[in-house]
Amino acid sequence: MDHLSMEMVHRPTETSQIPQPEVSSTVTTFGTQANALLRKNLTFQKRNVKTNACVISVPIFLCLLLFVFQAAINKILTGSKYKCGCQCVPVNGTGGCQEECGIEYSDQLQVSSCAIPDPSEWPAFLQVPAPQYRAVGQQDSEFTGLPDASCRLNGSCPVTFLYTGRNRSIAQAMSTNLLADSIPTNTTDALNILSVLAPGTDAWTYSNNYIEPAFLSDSSLYILPSNCSGLPSVVEASFSLGTLSLSRDFHCLDTRILWRNNYSEINDELYQGFRKGNPNRKINEISVAYDFGNTNAQQLDVTIWYNSTYKNDTGDQSIGLVRAPRSMNLAAQAFLRLIHGSTAELPLWFVAEMPKLATTLRLDFSSLLGPLFFMWVIQLLFPVILTSLVYEKQYNLRMMMKMHGLGDGPYWLITYSYFLVLSALYILCFILFGSIVGLKIFRLNSYAIQIVFYFIYINLQIALGFLASTFFSNVRTATVVGYQYVFGFGLLGSFLFQFFVEDESFSRRAIFAMELLPGFALYRGLYEFSQYSFTGNYQGTHGMEWSNLKDHENGMRQVLGIMVIEWILFLPIAYYLDQVVSSGSGLKKNPLFFPEWDSSKKAGDFEEA
Repeated sequence: MDHLSMEMVHRPTETSQIPQPEVSSTVTTFGTQANALLRKNLTFQKRNVKTNACVISVPIFLCLLLFVFQAAINKILTGSKYKCGCQCVPVNGTGGCQEECGIEYSDQLQVSSCAIPDPSEWPAFLQVPAPQYRAVGQQDSEFTGLPDASCRLNGSCPVTFLYTGRNRSIAQAMSTNLLADSIPTNTTDALNILSVLAPGTDAWTYSNNYIEPAFLSDSSLYILPSNCSGLPSVVEASFSLGTLSLSRDFHCLDTRILWRNNYSEINDELYQGFRKGNPNRKINEISVAYDFGNTNAQQLDVTIWYNSTYKNDTGDQSIGLVRAPRSMNLAAQAFLRLIHGSTAELPLWFVAEMPKLATTLRLDFSSLLGPLFFMWVIQLLFPVILTSLVYEKQYNLRMMMKMHGLGDGPYWLITYSYFLVLSALYILCFILFGSIVGLKIFRLNSYAIQIVFYFIYINLQIALGFLASTFFSNVRTATVVGYQYVFGFGLLGSFLFQFFVEDESFSRRAIFAMELLPGFALYRGLYEFSQYSFTGNYQGTHGMEWSNLKDHENGMRQVLGIMVIEWILFLPIAYYLDQVVSSGSGLKKNPLFFPEWDSSKKAGDFEEA
């Protein structure tokens, strides 16, 4: 058998003959990294062209919608219903007539548009309950002295006053001197007579007193002496309204002034006279109540109760005036009589509005609905920022870019700059388009304040997007949460936060705590813009200026401070969480890591790898 042999020869290899890979020591320039990131961002936005089209079209649609609504409202407000009333007045001897305009030809809605250089003088009425609601005695009631309920059948119930005080004898002397017991005989002037005999009415008030509603309504007018016996049952008085003369009869109305032991007892009786304060849900209304406290010959100490229901503060119309001056005057006059005798007088001659020029009713629809709509528009960029950042994490784009030499510092700086330019152009186009279509919230407020406010907020919004992206790893989840944030804070701001801001009794500290949430901070700023532009448009002046930041009720300065601080804080917090919580840029770091910013060291590490 033949044998096949094989000789294996070992020969040393020469390393110089084997080609070695060349490692470049050049570091990727910042411009190259910026160009790569920009191309990546533009490619991502190109893939989401439908979403971007919606984001761009929403502000245009809302601005056009507000413009159409404003045009429709302006057309309504130019009608005769909202202009000073006019009437064709006959001209003597000519057989023709001449149109004259004035408050004497206007109703309560039109009178606010008239020029009133010399407002009419009206008697200062005391608010009294309607006959069917005046306080009467109830079965098993602890409150004594009230008239029998049968008086309501014929409308003859007297008006009830309550009083108390620490010194009962002085309080009783004060109550005795509250009302007059005779008609002045040395004058025939109606205002003079009614300044002594307190006039009363159950008519509701309006938001101004250019025309006294009591003279235009069907409600009865009263005089309230201490005792109607010996006085005429009806006193006639005439008043001027422009060129017209109004004549009304004042009926004498009996009063009962009842003592109560203390402040709490008056409170209980007033509350139980409220419809919801008793199980029978009946009204048992007291006209006015006094607590003369520590009143003595040297000082007047008085607390006065009045029925604020007549303000008609329902939230959907102007708040009415309160007929409090007369009840205050009665207490002051009683104190004067306590010191100088029952003949002393402190007359309250009349009440009158301030003179005014002719005005045109203006209603800026964009300022009323602006905070909600504009908040949605401005925050629409938040989901765009958030989804872009989460998209890079979900598909490991950041990790691949880091493997190609992109460091965390350049990535954050370039990405942040990209979103800042995008947001700035978006807001700038929004302001320009809103100003072009004539939205007052843009045109009346200082553009400098608007630019500062929006610039700070878009930076805060970008920082918030970076911070929120650390908690998401799925684009769809981030998109849903982002849009819920946008629309949720808009609705909460409009239907919850705004009522707290307008409620003076609500804690200012609680409002400050709510404004720490970026959504509410944005809403507060837009709310201030809308209020100043609405007022400026109504009065024919300007909106918010830099000097207005010092106004006591203006929350803009506080909001700007909050947003600046949060902007500064959110960025380092977002970077820290990105390194220790998020996995988008590679392995998570130790929570106590020390950031390394030495780019040469990173380049050396890359070469060694």
